[in-house]
Amino acid sequence: MASITRYETKSGSKFWKFQAYTGVDPVTGKRRKTTKRGFRTRREAQLSAARLEVKTNKKGYAGNSRYSFREVYELWFEQYKNTVREPTWVKTKDTFRLHILPTFGEKQINDISPVECQNLVNNWFEVGYVKYKAFLNQTSRIFDYGKRMMLCDDNPMERIIRPVNHDRPKRTMSDNFYDLDELKHFFECLYDDDQPLAYVFFRVLAFSGIRKGEALALTWSDIEFDKKSISINKTLTRGDKARLMIDDTKTYTSRRTVSIDQKTLTILKKWQFEQRHDMFMLGFNTAQPDQLVFANDSNEWFQPSKPRVWLEHVISKYDLKHITVHGFRRTFACLSFEAGLSIKEVQTQMGHKNFQITMDIYTTVTKKKRSQLGGKYAKYVNF
Repeated sequence: MASITRYETKSGSKFWKFQAYTGVDPVTGKRRKTTKRGFRTRREAQLSAARLEVKTNKKGYAGNSRYSFREVYELWFEQYKNTVREPTWVKTKDTFRLHILPTFGEKQINDISPVECQNLVNNWFEVGYVKYKAFLNQTSRIFDYGKRMMLCDDNPMERIIRPVNHDRPKRTMSDNFYDLDELKHFFECLYDDDQPLAYVFFRVLAFSGIRKGEALALTWSDIEFDKKSISINKTLTRGDKARLMIDDTKTYTSRRTVSIDQKTLTILKKWQFEQRHDMFMLGFNTAQPDQLVFANDSNEWFQPSKPRVWLEHVISKYDLKHITVHGFRRTFACLSFEAGLSIKEVQTQMGHKNFQITMDIYTTVTKKKRSQLGGKYAKYVNF
C-alpha cells in the first residue's frame, strides 16, 4: 500500500507525494521503493499510486530499470533521425543540448517530478525564450517515448501549467514587406551604397519570390535566360556540426521553375560578367555550369547569415523601414497580388505547399486595399 502525504516546497507551494514499493532488487535482494512528487491533489497521487501498483503486480515496474533522461533521449534520437531531414534533426539536437539536457540529462527519468518540469518551463518563460513551448513539447516527447518503450511509467510534463504572458504583444509578420515605393527606395539606397552583389541578390529575391537558401544555392546552369526562368531544385542549409550543405528543397512543391522578368535577367547577365572578371583576378575560373551565382571571395557558399548582414547595414545607414530577409519573399507576394496575379499563380511561383499560407498574404493585401476605398471614393466624387 502506498503512503500518501502532503508537503511544502521552499517557495511555499503545497503538493502531494506518495511512496510505494516496486519489487525486490535481484542483485542486493533489498526491497525497492519509489517516491513520486508534484501532485496537485491527493486524488491525483492516489490514482498514480494505484496505476503503479497494478503495473507492479502484473509484470513488474518498468521504472526498475534505471535509465537516465539522456539515455532515453539518445534511444529516441536514433529513431527520430530516420524520420526527418538532416537540417531538422540538427536543430532538434541543438535544442536538447542547449536547453533540456543540462537540467534533466543525468537525472533518472523516473525520478523527474512534475514540479521539476514546471520549474524548468517557468525558467524558460522568465528568461524570455520565444520557443519555450517548443522546448516543452520536445521534452514531453522523450517521456512519451519512454512510456512506449516501458522505460518509464509517466509523463510529468502532462501535469504542468503552461505560463502565458498577456502583456507580451503578439508577434506579427503582417507588415514584414515593402510596398512599391519602399521597395524602389530600398534599391536606390542599395545602389548608392555600391554593393553590387547585395543588389543582385535582393533583386532576385524581390522579383522571383524564392527563399534565401534557394538563392544562395543557385548555379548559373539553373538560370535559363532564353526562357526567362530559374529552376529551383535545391537549397543551402546547415547540417551536423554546423557544416554548410546543399539539401533538397523545403517541400516537394518547392521544387519548381519560377518566372523572372527581363530586367532582372539583364542585371544577372551583367553580374555574371563582373563575377568572371573579379574571380579571375582571384585565380578562379567561373566559366563552369556549376558555378555559384552568389559566391564569396573563396568561390564558396556564403554563410546563410550574410544576406542579413547586407540588409541590416543598408537599413541602418539609410534609416529604412525594417524588414527581414524573408520579408522580400513576402514583398514579392504582396506586390504580385496588387499587380493582378491570381492566388494560384502566386502559390505556384512561391512553391507554397499549404494554400492557406498564400491566402494569409492575400488577405493582408486585400485588407490594405479595403482601407483605402473610402479615400479613393471621396477623392473621385469630390464634394
